This record gives sequence, C-alpha cells and structure tokens, in this order.
Amino acid sequence: MSLRVNIAHTQGEFTLNVSFDAPGGVTALFGRSGAGKSTVLNIVAGLIRPAGAQVVLNGAPLHALPPHARRIGYVFQDARLFPHLDVDGNLNYGARFAQDGEGVPRSEVIELLGLGPLLARRPAALSGGEAQRVALGRALFARPRLLLMDEPLARLDAPRKAEILPYLEALKARAGLPILYVSHAMDEVARLADTLVLLNEGAVTASGPLREVLADPASVPLVGVRDAGAVLDGTVTGREDGLAKIAVGKTVLRLPGVAASVGSPVRVRVLAQDVILARARPEGLSAQNVLPVTVRSVQMGDGPGAAIALDMGGVPLLARITARAVRELEVTEGMACFAVLKATSVAPMSIGG
Repeated sequence: MSLRVNIAHTQGEFTLNVSFDAPGGVTALFGRSGAGKSTVLNIVAGLIRPAGAQVVLNGAPLHALPPHARRIGYVFQDARLFPHLDVDGNLNYGARFAQDGEGVPRSEVIELLGLGPLLARRPAALSGGEAQRVALGRALFARPRLLLMDEPLARLDAPRKAEILPYLEALKARAGLPILYVSHAMDEVARLADTLVLLNEGAVTASGPLREVLADPASVPLVGVRDAGAVLDGTVTGREDGLAKIAVGKTVLRLPGVAASVGSPVRVRVLAQDVILARARPEGLSAQNVLPVTVRSVQMGDGPGAAIALDMGGVPLLARITARAVRELEVTEGMACFAVLKATSVAPMSIGG
C-alpha cells in the first residue's frame, strides 16, 4: 500500500507546494499551526480541488475523482456523530458506503476499538475518547482504501488521550491501510507514525522514516527544542526491581511504567534534552542507563545549545547539550562516549506498543 502526493495550491496569500510519499502504515504530517497540514488532507480527500494536485494510491490516480468515489475515511478533531442515532446507528451509517471484500470486517472493528459496550448509547452519553473511537469505527465501517485523521486527539485531555492511543496503535497494526495523520503534538506522532513529513509555511522541510527524521539534528528547529528526540523500537526481555528491561539493538534500557509483557515489542521516545554525555563511563550515578555511543555529527544552534547525533550500536539517538559542554568535552564526529539517561525521565506517555 502506497500513497504519492504532489500539490501546488495558492489560496489568498498562502501557497502550498508539497510532495511526499506515504509508503504504508501511518504517515504523520507535523508542523506549527498554519503550516498547511489540514489543507493537504482536504486536498487528498477531494474537499479542495486545485488544478495542481496529484494524489495516487497504489498506482491509481484519485485526484480526478469526486470525493465520494475516492473511498477515503476521514476522522476530524470533533467526532461529528449524529446525535439522534445511537452508536450502532452511527456505525451502520458508515457501512452504507462500504464495498465488500476490503477493509476490516465489522466484528473486528467493534472488538478492535472496544465498541461493544457502547452500541446502545447515544453520543451525548459518551466521553470524548469514546466518541472519537466511535467516529473512527464509523470511518472504518465504510471500508476505506485510505484513512485521514485530522488532529483526532486535539480536544482530549491527557487521561483521555492516554486512553485512546492504545486503540490507535492496535488499529495501525491490524488495519493494513495507509493512514495520513495530522498533528502538532509530537507525543502522538512518536507513538504512532512510521513516516514523518515536516511542514513549514506550506513546504516540506523534511520527510522519511520517523526514526531517521527525528534523530537528525537538522530537524530540531522544525520539531522544537523541547520535543526533539529519538524513537527507539525494542522488545521487553524481563523485569527487575520494578524496571522493565528493553532490548534495543545490542543495548538494554531499564525503564519504569512499561505495561507490556515479556516478549512484547515496545516503542520508546527519548527526549534529546534528557540525554547527558560523558567522555568516560561515569560511576556512582543513580541513573540506570549508561549507554555506549559514538558521535555521528554535531550541529551548533543559533543560541547556547547544540544537537548531537549519536549512534547506539546501529540505533540513532539524539542529545541536546550546551555549546559550552561541546567545547569542554571536545565533542567531535567519531568520538566514543557514553549517553546517560535517567530511567524516570521517560514518561509513560512516551512508551507505546
């Protein structure tokens, strides 16, 4: 499953000129408000139809088709459920547009999103997270070829967001259809995305596999210094003293707050600002993770900081330290050193399935 998007569009003083590939799984469009993320989704859906747009899904051009013929599911910030219908009725409305033989079967959608206990309820009796799960289910009941999600968690508080993220992770693993996911919240993107497209003022500034884009020091100004960091994929190999042991390549991380069972895959987001560098292996520290790394590159920022790309046994890691520390430690490309990470610095929200 693959999606190719080429767009040239001008509306008033805003110009959108983007080109990217979504090779399958979840492709996240990330950027500040006004970067053009939602406009891209509306063009892909056919709600905006500029002359200079090409949208090709699995080799088939969609841009010449009207919206209803594109067979695209769309989930918005607000659930937009029909208030006069119960959950079952809202789901069945989506099924009216389905074609047999494709997509996730009805029974699996209900099980996947935990909708069984909600079927008889009206939208007014649902929490924000429940309503978004129903909206997602309705979109899947139409058995789309492509799913668009426009900041679906933006209106949820932190507990509701934490509640729905595991459902989205399960959907990603099961649905087998490309998903374009718009967000300006990097915690969501890091949990869900396979491919990342960074947008700024209507242009693509970086795109590619999530792990590579996030671990690139050049992406720090685009992502934001507080959100910059690396995404690590690993496997839970055991538990000790309340900490999960996670194998990431040849390295083992020890972290709390990991609910996954032994043998399960996990994804961990490590913020660059939480990584400390040491030239020699430190001793007498409370930090549980002292990781051998090699410096891949050093990028000095405009201010007092610097972004350091690290190689952790073939796995990219990112550190953000001061320019003064770069000089004092004489950090240079190819230098072997140690990355230090407190176990408690990785929040539960940064650990996903």
